[in-house]
Amino acid sequence: MRIWLRAIIEDNTTPKGRVFDYLIQLLILASLVAFSIETLPNNTEETKRILEWIEYASVIVFSIEYILRVCVSQHPLKYIFSFYGVIDLLAVLPFYVGTSIDLRMLRAFRIFRVFRAFKLIRYNRALHRFHVAAGIVKEELILFLMITVIFIFLSSAGIYFFENEAQPEVFTSIFHSFWWAVVTLTTVGYGDVYPITMGGRIFTFFVLIVGVGVVTVPAGLVASSLSKARAIEDEELSRDKSKKVE
Repeated sequence: MRIWLRAIIEDNTTPKGRVFDYLIQLLILASLVAFSIETLPNNTEETKRILEWIEYASVIVFSIEYILRVCVSQHPLKYIFSFYGVIDLLAVLPFYVGTSIDLRMLRAFRIFRVFRAFKLIRYNRALHRFHVAAGIVKEELILFLMITVIFIFLSSAGIYFFENEAQPEVFTSIFHSFWWAVVTLTTVGYGDVYPITMGGRIFTFFVLIVGVGVVTVPAGLVASSLSKARAIEDEELSRDKSKKVE
């Protein structure tokens, strides 16, 4: 029975496996559409009842699917703590524990299974390149994140020093200044909080200059790592071709 179920759930090369994959994808899309419609104002009672039944059906099917995937997996713990395993669990867990945080939107991540269902190999390779690129640039991104946190703190402390006396209700403390530091360093600048003193404006100018680097450096790192990942993939493909020729 376990082998028969594994052939359906994990092997989409068989007719039953393909049907199972397509039905799960359709149910994922239906649950996401229902979740979106549920947020509309002035839904009728009949609409709410239909959406509720769709939610119940989705949770039941996804729960059964999750349990079956754990049972048929050759390494259950590996699946449980994998990306898809965590997403599959979080998609149904709030329904049972009654948490106030609605995580149904996480079901959108499950749509990535469609890559396997439709055998879009080029997208699987693209996802693999992202995985390789993440490994290449991981240490640089962690270091950059640490530096960014330090810059945010320094910016919060600096703007508090310049603006607290002029705007005590806005820049009440360094913690209250964190919002201004984040939106300014990321060059978003919503305009809801801004300096009015000359010292604060000069300080903001330098923060904005640093913010350009905060935005561009990660993009450059990721682009460089993706180029390296593609080069590694090309080397692996050429090596495999050479072995086949031999």
